[in-house]
Amino acid sequence: MTRRQFLRQALAASALCGPFAALVLPGAALAQNYPNRPVTLVVPFAPGGGTDSIAREMAVGLSQRLGKPVVVDNRGGAGGAIAAKQVASSPADGHTLLFVTSTFVTHVAAEPKPSYDAVKDFAPVAMIGRGPLMVVTRKGLGTATLEQIVAASKARPEGLSYCSSGVGGINHMAGELFAQKTGAVLSHVPYKGSGPATLDLLAGRIDVFFSTVPTIQQYVKSGQVDLVAVTDTKRMAGYPNTPTAAEAGLKDFNISTWWGIVAPAGTPEPIVARLNGYINEISASEAIKKRLTNEGAETYSMTSAQFKAALGQETALWRGVAKAANIKTN
Repeated sequence: MTRRQFLRQALAASALCGPFAALVLPGAALAQNYPNRPVTLVVPFAPGGGTDSIAREMAVGLSQRLGKPVVVDNRGGAGGAIAAKQVASSPADGHTLLFVTSTFVTHVAAEPKPSYDAVKDFAPVAMIGRGPLMVVTRKGLGTATLEQIVAASKARPEGLSYCSSGVGGINHMAGELFAQKTGAVLSHVPYKGSGPATLDLLAGRIDVFFSTVPTIQQYVKSGQVDLVAVTDTKRMAGYPNTPTAAEAGLKDFNISTWWGIVAPAGTPEPIVARLNGYINEISASEAIKKRLTNEGAETYSMTSAQFKAALGQETALWRGVAKAANIKTN
């Protein structure tokens, strides 16, 4: 249905249903005139880096299709909570959007007093892409399988250490979920970013890292760390000999890092649907595919309803993990 057809039907409903049609017309009118000014895409990270580059590529594509400038506004800090709260409190008219990653769910799941609700405070628009984590170990650890990692952790009084880019991030939560599912004895060592975490892994001061692909891939290829498994439902194209977690004996450990866009709760469905169509179209472009490939990921299109369901499932998962491990972000 085109926007013109939708509005025509809404006007017809107005004639037939009188005051009841007022429930439909505001959203239809907003969608008809959307956008009537520049759109802001808030990115909860500092400029530069893979995530920011994907967001900027998406902004260019949306600007071309919407006919209005789409301005990227970088609002880093507090694990993305600052940006999320800003967008959640913005007018629900489609002119302020939030670029989100898996941290959008994992971080808030670990907050003692959640600063936002990933499902209730937002209207999920579209997922852009997703990719697995790599389970890697330091050289010399002598653990070639997930089972051996678990055994080694139990054989040492102090267990094994694993690093992350910070409390509540996907690396941290994935490691904790691994420990809960396998009984592995793991000690979490948080860092201020993946860079310093990786350096300590390379230096042999850390044993295990549940890492995003772009963070660790160059060291896997150079043989400076050992790749044990990938947390996906299928093997990665570039690593056909590396098993998935399920193939390695650990079921239901399909952890991914992903990218998407959400809007404030209450954004009219016609606007959400229009944006969803555009974003799925842009995600299928060679420019975005290339960006995602560089991140070890691939395009992953969803309807807004499917994205909402995925956010709900992940929120429940990570809240359970955080509660069981008493994980709390500051």
